[in-house]
Amino acid sequence: MSPFGKSLGFPPRVGPDGRMRWSEGETNVRESIAIILKTEAGERIQLADFGAGLGRYLFEPNNPATHVRIAASIEDALRQWEPRIALDGVDVTPDPTDATAALATIAYRLVATGAAERTSVSIPLGRS
Repeated sequence: MSPFGKSLGFPPRVGPDGRMRWSEGETNVRESIAIILKTEAGERIQLADFGAGLGRYLFEPNNPATHVRIAASIEDALRQWEPRIALDGVDVTPDPTDATAALATIAYRLVATGAAERTSVSIPLGRS
């Protein structure tokens, strides 16, 4: 049994046997982080505060001030909703492949093992 738990995979997918695919281990943690970052406040019934609410930055300029606010939103959400990680830092920069997006790189350690991990997500903004 994995110390990280097990849940339905994200995004939901069906395996060759026709059954829903499960996620466990480090993959489950990464998928959980993605769910937190892609969820807006109010989207979850009975968990109105769940998520990072990154959609609020959609029409913000792609500049350092916006990047600082995005990083703070990510840090707050992950500290509140993902207890299996110890956050080492969040770095937000302009996405090199899209002038209307920011790239957030999240460095963390898995609490159960101490292993260092890193994941990135592109956040759409409205203006460059």
